[in-house]
Amino acid sequence: MSLSTHPARAFLPYPEVAVPNAASGPLHGLRFAVKDLFDVAGYPTGGGNPHVLARSGIKTSTAPTVQKLLDAGASFVGKVHTDELAFSMNGQNHHYGGPYNGAAPDRITGGSSSGSASAVSHGLADFALGTDTGGSVRAPASHCGLFGIRPSHGRISLAQCMPLCESLDTCGFFAQDIATFARVADVLLGTDGDPLPASPKLLLAADLFELPTPEARAALAPAVARIEAVFGKAVPVDVADRPLSDLYWAFRYVQGWEAWQADGALIEQYGLQLGPDVAGRFAFSKGVTAAQFEASSAIRREFTAHLGRLLGHDSVLVLPTMPDIAPLRTTPMESLEDYRTAAAHTLCLTPLCGFPQISLPLAGRAGAPLGISLIGPRGSDRSLIAAAQTLMATSV
Repeated sequence: MSLSTHPARAFLPYPEVAVPNAASGPLHGLRFAVKDLFDVAGYPTGGGNPHVLARSGIKTSTAPTVQKLLDAGASFVGKVHTDELAFSMNGQNHHYGGPYNGAAPDRITGGSSSGSASAVSHGLADFALGTDTGGSVRAPASHCGLFGIRPSHGRISLAQCMPLCESLDTCGFFAQDIATFARVADVLLGTDGDPLPASPKLLLAADLFELPTPEARAALAPAVARIEAVFGKAVPVDVADRPLSDLYWAFRYVQGWEAWQADGALIEQYGLQLGPDVAGRFAFSKGVTAAQFEASSAIRREFTAHLGRLLGHDSVLVLPTMPDIAPLRTTPMESLEDYRTAAAHTLCLTPLCGFPQISLPLAGRAGAPLGISLIGPRGSDRSLIAAAQTLMATSV
């Protein structure tokens, strides 16, 4: 069976083209999938929209981050679906439908790296590249029971990747097991310039743990206990330096302003037909003013300084990845939008500050996975993964 016809519906039905990789290397023997925002020679880049796909043409060169994986010996197995123009978090594309969640088939994958998470959760790829602007790796990682990272902003190259928001976009990745995840991290992240200590101080995001549903909080409690058993008792802190709603709206205005700068001309010049949810987000984005963007950027700078002081160079923050397990695939669009808004109040924090966040598949309820996250100081990406390796290797 071709991957593009697999019931997971993760892969795009592009004609298969051989993509050469090194015969040996640290990732030899691993298969990987690529979100359809990155250029791969021999393939188009569709960005989740048929008009963008029609304008793409076949790419003649490969994005540097993809090439780095090929040079490390990993085998490319195909391009996978993305939510339209990467401006959604549900994993349901108006034009192409939604991939299936390998960990909870009756529930959404989350997006916009929907195909990436679907492919890995079904075992069709050992790891996959995604992007995270406002939660597009962390949300599907939580929903699909995967390890997923939003790295420090700028840590992994986004050259030859369709942009959404220049100062928020990051390249992340998924894996089912921590050993594979760490192998990929060694290639894409290298070593930290200012690593965390082997036993970092633990902080618990008290204000953010108030946001999940009561059922989700109960499900996350054993995961918190497991982390504390390895790294010591966490000190409760309030992460937000102002009402969370203010940080949420600062994120929305920055995201909206930059999204319209990236895609507004394309949408209007070519009359792109967008799904109603994505069309609504771009309509909001078009209306964001320069004054709103500047005021939000000031809030962003103040929050970044605050969180930097909180973490210092030796602390890790524990927080919920999402407010609950993935909604059912049958959930009405209005309810999905409410869920997305609730999730964004937590997910927006690392995009605002540019710090790394890793989601760990350590919880679940009702037969569905639920992630818990670690945030570290900017540039501590590989140290966070090392902490996750220690955590997963320790019996408690």
